[in-house]
Amino acid sequence: MSSLPWPSFWADVPERDRSPIRDVLADLLRYGVILGDEGSGRDSYLLVRDQYPDHIRDYLSPLGLELIIDHEPPLIQARPVPEECQLLAAFTKDETLLVLALWRIYDESRSEQASETVIISANDLWVKWRVFFEHIEPPGITALEELLSRLRRKKLIRFQRAEDSTRPGEAMIEVLPSLSRSIPFDSIEAWLERAKLYEPEQAAAAIVLEESPQP
Repeated sequence: MSSLPWPSFWADVPERDRSPIRDVLADLLRYGVILGDEGSGRDSYLLVRDQYPDHIRDYLSPLGLELIIDHEPPLIQARPVPEECQLLAAFTKDETLLVLALWRIYDESRSEQASETVIISANDLWVKWRVFFEHIEPPGITALEELLSRLRRKKLIRFQRAEDSTRPGEAMIEVLPSLSRSIPFDSIEAWLERAKLYEPEQAAAAIVLEESPQP
């Protein structure tokens, strides 16, 4: 129970729903996403979807966050609005490369099929990685599993390790819609421009330019 007073502008919210709403807001600000088909996320998802979408939307809006409610898979997301939100998700370089690869896979899959669900194996991810990033080696299995676990904690994917530990390439990855919104691109050209920044020759050229003496 919070020691702070309940906001007066939400006086219409009954006492029984106040603690759950606090939990919803805390999870959205901490993770950005609540999965509506896992654990306590089921109740949180239904609470927001069925009773308080406008309340949560109004709370997030001044922060530059847009409330998105997906039905399949069921999830709610506080999506940072580009150039308006200062609570943007932060990724390491390795995470960014993985997110870029998964974003491209998700975009291509959705373009080719109507299904909302995009599932690939680790083997397929490695193959796609080599196509997308010709000069960047994909991470080894241990590093990849750690990166995927981080994205799973951020509620951007679901990740199931292979039942046979000797065949790690059979691990399955479900790319959630929340990932495509974490680094949104208006077009594949915009994606390519972002991906170029991580190519080794681009990075080397940038270093040379920075070290060149000014006339």
